[in-house]
Amino acid sequence: MALRFSLAAFSLILLLSYPLLLNAKTLKRDMKALNEIKASLGWRVVYAWVGDDPCGDGDLPPWSGVTCSTQGDYRVVTELEVYAVSIVGPFPTAVTNLLDLTRLDLHNNKLTGPIPPQIGRLKRLKMLNLRWNKLQDVIPPEIGELKSLTHLHLSFNSFKGEIPKELANLPELRYLYLQENRLVGRIPAELGTLQNLRHLDVGNNHLVGTIRELIRIEGCFPALRNLYLNNNYLTGGIPAQLANLTKLEILYLSYNKMSGIVPLGLSQIPRLTYLYLDHNQFSGRIPDAFYKHPFLKDMYIEGNAFRPGVKPIGIHKILELTDAEFLV
Repeated sequence: MALRFSLAAFSLILLLSYPLLLNAKTLKRDMKALNEIKASLGWRVVYAWVGDDPCGDGDLPPWSGVTCSTQGDYRVVTELEVYAVSIVGPFPTAVTNLLDLTRLDLHNNKLTGPIPPQIGRLKRLKMLNLRWNKLQDVIPPEIGELKSLTHLHLSFNSFKGEIPKELANLPELRYLYLQENRLVGRIPAELGTLQNLRHLDVGNNHLVGTIRELIRIEGCFPALRNLYLNNNYLTGGIPAQLANLTKLEILYLSYNKMSGIVPLGLSQIPRLTYLYLDHNQFSGRIPDAFYKHPFLKDMYIEGNAFRPGVKPIGIHKILELTDAEFLV
């Protein structure tokens, strides 16, 4: 009976709110911004944008990839998701006038140039996805003003310069993807203060420094599960303090210039599942505890200076044996 009442009440709410959505006027600020984008040459591929009202007008539906909601007497644009349609040209600065955006997804297009500093105006943004474009210049520190941001995808572009420490000002950030760019310098240790960060990927850049520097702040990275530092120029060893990242499941250190021994403490991370140490300058033995770890499925070790007899963990070791036999 209660379920039937709940469904009836929900249906009534929908029926009452639908006319409001239809009758509400779209905020002129949002109409102007999206029509400006629509008029630019590189956005003519978005053929489904018919009419002047991005939220729909009369018999015309809302524009493809545009989501609106009512706020008082007006409709505002809250989501813009136009991806994989070969949009070309510079990042559309007019987007930064859509002050009620919560999601901005323009991934897998051909956007060029920098992200404008006005991006910091989008205070309600929770997800920013610009991966797989041709964006350049530095990552604007103004992104650090987006206090509601949970997902930041800037991978597979041509960003240069250093990772802005202002990204540590994003208290809700959970996923940070910066891989496959041209970033230089050290990874800011301030990122370790992000209490909700679960995934950090800075692989395939030109970063330097040590893990010891990265985790120097006490209690850092309390929620981190996946740490991708591969294909950079990191040096130094694996500090024993890395074991303090007790939530870690994936540690990807491949193709750096790291050295020293693999500390026993690393094997005490309870849910460590994938450990990539290959193509560095590690030496010595790998403690037996790694081979008895209940969760560790894969451990890549090739391309180091470990003592003879040190073995990998995982199915890939069969492939290595096959390759060796083939070469013989």
